[in-house]
Amino acid sequence: MNIVNEINRLKKSRNAVIIAHNYQIPEIQDIADFVGDSLGLSQMAAKTEAEVIVFCGVHFMAETASIISPDKRVLIPDTDAGCSLADTINAAQLIKWKEENPGAVVVSYINTTAEVKAETDYCCTSSNAVKVVESIPLDKKILFLPDKFLGNYVKTVTGRDIVLWNGFCHVHEKIGELELDEAKKKYPEADVLIHPECGCSSSCMLKSVVYSDCKNLKIFSTEGMMTYTKESASDEFLIATEVGILHRLKKENPAKSFYPASENSVCEYMKMITMEKLYNSLLNDEFEVKVPEGIAAKARISIERMLSVS
Repeated sequence: MNIVNEINRLKKSRNAVIIAHNYQIPEIQDIADFVGDSLGLSQMAAKTEAEVIVFCGVHFMAETASIISPDKRVLIPDTDAGCSLADTINAAQLIKWKEENPGAVVVSYINTTAEVKAETDYCCTSSNAVKVVESIPLDKKILFLPDKFLGNYVKTVTGRDIVLWNGFCHVHEKIGELELDEAKKKYPEADVLIHPECGCSSSCMLKSVVYSDCKNLKIFSTEGMMTYTKESASDEFLIATEVGILHRLKKENPAKSFYPASENSVCEYMKMITMEKLYNSLLNDEFEVKVPEGIAAKARISIERMLSVS
């Protein structure tokens, strides 16, 4: 059996679209109709005529697709593909936090469960978090969750009264300043592109944005990295995020060189989805992710507020 041919046959017969996050394994990225970040993928899938969305990513991403496309059937090839960052806070914890901070505005990173989004005032992504926070009235305290590194950056840049949830991505947190410094010594001419979830981001982002004394350093979301590397005159890049993105970076920029800040920056959850699981998902209608409409309707408001700002 040629699994690529079979997946494409099943996709056509089921009127399905396959979408894959930038951190997925190369084979999954290559067979997907769209590759990108979580919110962008959900938006692209919603615009298609497909009846079925097969989301090759982690569970909260499939939930977001279900929220945005309630009339489409959303499948994830492995239900165990979770997210350590999203798991750092649940709806009950957020409700308690809100009760402890009456009148505060809740801003949640897109990397959260549907139930948390339903208790949120504004969602945000790493690329629009500053803009979302700046749209909130100055007299409002802000509760930012779940990523403390992204939240600290937003707090510093905006100067706003922001209380941070103590959450982090277990992969990005490990990319520390010492590790990044060693990589920079190895590739001194490379532009350094850092995802704001990284453990090295706090001081590096402050140097880049506030002090401007950190040579060749940029802060980007995954899609921001894709855009910058295509348009940049530089031909060497040091990438501080999950290593899965290197496949797409090299594929779309074959004349340029890309190096990981850490070879160990591998998300085991992102790597759980294989070609065999994707095939079985299409063949056996496995596994549906459906957010109940009561929760989806509330969560949709926080996403729409974000989109109206950005």
